[in-house]
Amino acid sequence: MARLLDKIKSPDDLKKLEVGQLSQVARELREEILEHVGKTGGHLGASLGAVELTLALHYVFDAPKDQIVWDVGHQAYGHKMITGRLDQFHTLRQKDGLSGFPKRSESEYDTFGVGHASTAISAALGMAAARDLSGDDYKVIALVGDGALTGGIAFEAINNAGILHKDLIVILNDNKMSISNNVGALNMYLTKITSGKLYNRIEADVWELLGLIPKLGGKARKLAGKIKVSIKTLVVPDIIFEELGFRYFGPIDGHNVEFLVETFNHVKDLPGPILLHTRTQKGKGYDFTEEDPLCAHGVTRFDKVPGDIPAKSSAPSYTSVYGKTITALGKKNPDVVAITAAMPDNTGLNIFKEAHPDRLFDVGIAEQHAVTFAGGLATKGIKPVVTIYSTFLQRAFDQLIHDIALQNLPVRFVLDRGGLVGDDGPTHHGTFDLSYLRMIPNMVVMSPKDENELQHMIKTIVAYNDGPIALRFPRGNGLGVHMDKRLHRLPIGKGEIVREGKDVVFFAIGAMVETSNRAAEILAGNGIDACVVNARFVKPLDHGLIDEVLSDEPALITAEENVVMGGFGSGVNEYLVSQGYDVSRIRNLGIPDQFIEHGSRDALLTEIGLTPEAMAQTAVSMLEHEKRMYKPAA
Repeated sequence: MARLLDKIKSPDDLKKLEVGQLSQVARELREEILEHVGKTGGHLGASLGAVELTLALHYVFDAPKDQIVWDVGHQAYGHKMITGRLDQFHTLRQKDGLSGFPKRSESEYDTFGVGHASTAISAALGMAAARDLSGDDYKVIALVGDGALTGGIAFEAINNAGILHKDLIVILNDNKMSISNNVGALNMYLTKITSGKLYNRIEADVWELLGLIPKLGGKARKLAGKIKVSIKTLVVPDIIFEELGFRYFGPIDGHNVEFLVETFNHVKDLPGPILLHTRTQKGKGYDFTEEDPLCAHGVTRFDKVPGDIPAKSSAPSYTSVYGKTITALGKKNPDVVAITAAMPDNTGLNIFKEAHPDRLFDVGIAEQHAVTFAGGLATKGIKPVVTIYSTFLQRAFDQLIHDIALQNLPVRFVLDRGGLVGDDGPTHHGTFDLSYLRMIPNMVVMSPKDENELQHMIKTIVAYNDGPIALRFPRGNGLGVHMDKRLHRLPIGKGEIVREGKDVVFFAIGAMVETSNRAAEILAGNGIDACVVNARFVKPLDHGLIDEVLSDEPALITAEENVVMGGFGSGVNEYLVSQGYDVSRIRNLGIPDQFIEHGSRDALLTEIGLTPEAMAQTAVSMLEHEKRMYKPAA
């Protein structure tokens, strides 16, 4: 049988097919997703689960005129392929290839850039308001899934949409949590009736007729309204959406593509905000993804044979070291609690949860709440450890300042995925945390040079009670260093010299300490004596150590895997200026003032000059500029 997918270059080609052929296209899309994600890695489960929804949306609606807004983007791989990017799909998440998320600069079909959850309804409502202001005529559809309704911004948008009463369709793709009871065939039948044009016309006519009867008037309408609410309460538990101003339909089978097409055709012209609740299976179509949807959510490269995963480094991951260490410390101290925003497994807290289930709080995709919730715990003597990806803690910036730092509450923040994370790109890079944390009064900020130092830093933050404290570490595996069995606290604000030298000083933080060490080795081969300092702390800085290593007036290079603007290097500069140092002999290396696109971490570090070779060359250039001579390599 010839592949139908190869003939689809745009949604217009999809519309040329018979409805009955969409199931074949769905199978072909799943095969394509599995084939290419096996080579590139990516978010497998959600996109497999949203295939029929994707096809039905593009079959019924007229994109790109009609605006389809995806929440996050984990579900959008099929969307990319049927909107003209099938031939490019093999470049997914590769440098200079397709983004792993919808991206406005990539395609006119990607109406809004996404990566962090719960934003689609707000963006779609803005588009609907713009449409009405400009007198345009198009549909706006938000596809929400992956637990996005646990995010407060989603409910803020729903509340506002109910008041504005704009024509807007929200599709709730329920693939994880149960939002209402499934009543099977009867429920589908009721949905089919209540979403049909005939039913809605009759409902409107009866409503109008009752209002025209002189003796009944408003009483009849109130009675009819009570009857409607009573019936809805019996058959549709999600009456909350209707109370918020939405017309609710569902739940329906999100894998029955023909029924989805029929339902979309029925509801697309209904006035006001509509919420259509669909149920899908995350990882639909393959046994190993259906049976373990969590594992299949975000995957590395793999073969189509389940479990055939490339060998990993023998060194432990930073995440696993964190999980084991905080769990062990929690065993010794019952006041230690851990907080996660819907990611216990990906942040190592699944280990903590198994050992201390009553002290692990998963608040959902609600980072703002997580931070203030931790503040409440801290007021009562509990030791909360808020564990969130660096990029996602940005969502709680006001809470960090107002609810925690202003009150100087001892809340511990652990930021996983600090720095460049690679293939997920700019929505997921943790490149701003050192800047936005160091500017907050009362905040202590640190980052380890390796996995052994990480466990000592975890010990340090648990013991610290003088105010808020933050620890960030990178994605991936450690360096394979020796792991101390006995943990100790690190003195707050104290760094260490890890390599002596007099010609140039690399003053580094976090992962850049090892990079600086390797740069120093390269320089040594060229007769240049480089000192390497592990700052450990971004705030407070070790001023005494800075003075010590600059006593012989060497050139100074700061190194961080964070934006240079306002980051670690800026903090060093501020101190040097205040003390009258000659800052012309300083270079700040880090991430430039731009958003870094997706690609492997190594490729991205090479591009921005954060490799040992590039850092060594910076040192050579500085010294040559100062007319210093160095001994060439033999």
